[in-house]
Amino acid sequence: MKTKKIAIVGASGYSGEVLVQLMLNHPQAELVAVTSRQNTGQTLAQIFPKFAGHPKSKEIRFTEPNAEVLAKQADITFLALPHGVAAEYAVPLLNAGCVVIDLSADFRLKSAETYKEFYAHDHPATDLLKKSVYGLPEIHREAIRKSLLVASPGCYPTSILLPAIPLLQAGLVKLDGIIADSMSGVSGAGRKVEQDYLFCECNESVRPYGVPKHRHLSEIEEQLSLAAKSPIVMQFTPHLIPVNRGILSTLYFEPTEELSDAKILACYKKVYGEEPFIRLLEGKSLPDTKNVVGTNAIEIAWRLDPRTGRLIVMSAIDNLVKGASGQAVQSMNIICGFPETAGLV
Repeated sequence: MKTKKIAIVGASGYSGEVLVQLMLNHPQAELVAVTSRQNTGQTLAQIFPKFAGHPKSKEIRFTEPNAEVLAKQADITFLALPHGVAAEYAVPLLNAGCVVIDLSADFRLKSAETYKEFYAHDHPATDLLKKSVYGLPEIHREAIRKSLLVASPGCYPTSILLPAIPLLQAGLVKLDGIIADSMSGVSGAGRKVEQDYLFCECNESVRPYGVPKHRHLSEIEEQLSLAAKSPIVMQFTPHLIPVNRGILSTLYFEPTEELSDAKILACYKKVYGEEPFIRLLEGKSLPDTKNVVGTNAIEIAWRLDPRTGRLIVMSAIDNLVKGASGQAVQSMNIICGFPETAGLV
């Protein structure tokens, strides 16, 4: 199977670093370019000493991002950039025939108006919104396979959508009154120096933020509405916890009928029974971030509460792998016809 040449724009951030690691070890990908304005001219080994043992770590140097040059070097380009910036590179890369997998929020939404509402500026490339595919492989695999522009989901949305979509598609839960509480490690905020994310501010502390309208709520509601074929408005509260990485989400639903563990399990197995990265936890097991950190897996478990009548569903992912770079590589594998698990197990 032909090797694909890969470029990573914004390779010095946390998601970019994980992408570098995955590409260096991918059996059918050749990393040919990494960009970072502040690290231009330095090698991978200099910026990421943990990769120094890899033969390419001293060959590959960071360069200034230049879409025209990258399009000549690479078959596929990952954009690990902030929202609003990624689109500047996506447009010329796509025009030059390069496949683009974007880890920012720039192409996750179909509505430019919703994008402006949640991200506080006009969308920079509205004509591409209809062409992008939301990169949740377990749900949109066939659309991803034919796509030239994949919008990789956010970390919180991944932890909420994968547990919720099968239940909505099967009509097992009501469309209103859905609540999601999520807790994320500090790396979810990105590699940046801000007071809120300093060690002394985060350590031994748990706090909510982005209440009541976190940016990720826009794509969560849009994807849930598509699954349910009806508009959904839900409550979502994210929390920052003092760990490096990992997300734990707890969702609360009102069932539409009398449910049993067997019926819920059957629903999930129908959709995810053959999925390599979804772990359905049965018995007494519950999701735990320590079991998924460093992997592209999501753990999902559920409990029926006879007192309140609610269905409680819980999930755990690594926000930098399944919630970002690993999921993006999963989409790359699908597009290229590689085994979906290539470079991820």
